[in-house]
Amino acid sequence: MDHLIGQPRGSQQPGSSFISDTPAPPQAGSVMIVDADQRSFMPEVLDASRDLPVLVDFWAPWCGPCRQFTPVLEKVVTAAGGRVKLVKVDIEANQALAGQLAQIGLPIQSIPLVAAFYKGQIVDLIQGAQPESEVKRFIEALLKLTGGAMPSADILAAARTALQENRAEEAVGLFASLLEIEPENPDGWGGMIRALIALDDDAGAAEALSQVPAKLADHPEVSGARAALALHQEGRAAAAALDGLRTELAASPGDHTLRFRLAGALNGAGQRAEAAQALLDIIRTDRDWNNGAAKTELLRFFEAWGNADPATLPARRKLSAMLFA
Repeated sequence: MDHLIGQPRGSQQPGSSFISDTPAPPQAGSVMIVDADQRSFMPEVLDASRDLPVLVDFWAPWCGPCRQFTPVLEKVVTAAGGRVKLVKVDIEANQALAGQLAQIGLPIQSIPLVAAFYKGQIVDLIQGAQPESEVKRFIEALLKLTGGAMPSADILAAARTALQENRAEEAVGLFASLLEIEPENPDGWGGMIRALIALDDDAGAAEALSQVPAKLADHPEVSGARAALALHQEGRAAAAALDGLRTELAASPGDHTLRFRLAGALNGAGQRAEAAQALLDIIRTDRDWNNGAAKTELLRFFEAWGNADPATLPARRKLSAMLFA
C-alpha cells in the first residue's frame, strides 16, 4: 500500500509494513542510478533531463513498499542500457525540496512516487508500487515520447557489449527490446538465449528457444545458441568431476577418453581455452581417434561459443595448422 507523507516514524496502519533501514544503495559505479538531495537535485535531475529522461524515485526510510519497489526500478533502468537515468530522493531528509516541488505542481502526498522529468519538465508519474511489467511499459512509453528509443542496430550493439562484459541481465533487457521491434531478428533470438544461459537460466533459455520463429530455426545465430544451451546443460554435471578427471589423467596421460571427458568438464567450468586445448592435444596425437570425435566436439564448441568468443579464434587457428600442415 502507499504511505502518506507526514506519518510519524514508527507509526503503523493495519496491514502496512515499516522498515527502518534504507533501501539498498545504487549499483557500484553506475552513473545512471544515483542519490540526490536538495543541493544536487538541479544538476542530477533538471540539468540531466535536458539530455535524457530522468526518473526521480521519492522514498523514505520508513516506507516498506518503497524498499520493495526501488529494486524493480533499478532493474528496469539498468536494462534500458543508459537511455534513462534514475535519481533517488529521500523526502524525509529533504522536506524543503518536497515543499519546493509542491509549488511547481508536484505535491508529494504519498509514496512510492516516481516522477519522470524531460527537458526540465515533469512529463509523467508512477504512483504507488507497480509490477516490473508496468514499469517496463512506463519507461518504453517515456522513451517513445522523448525520442529516446534506440535504432535496432544500436540496441543490438549495446546488448552484445553488455553480454561480453558479463552484464547478462542488462543484455536480456536489451535483446528483449530488439525483439519487440524486430520479432524475426535472428541475432536478437540468439543473443537472448545466450544471455539467459549466462544467467544460468536454462529453463528461460529453453523457453526462448521454443519461441523462435520456425523460419529462423536453422539460422547460424539460433543453431549456435541451441548448441550453447545443450553444451551448458551437459557441462553443468561434467564440471563437478573436473578435479577427479585431472587426477586420473595425470596418472594416465595417454588416455584420450579421460582427456575428452576433461574437455567437457573444463568447458562446463567456463575454462574454454583449456577445454579447446585438451581436444587439440587429442587431435595432435591421434587425429582419427574414435572416428574423429575430438575434432567433432571441438567444432561443436566453436558453434556454441560463437566466433566472437576469445577462445574460438586461437583454437580455430591451431586446428587449421594441424589439419593443413
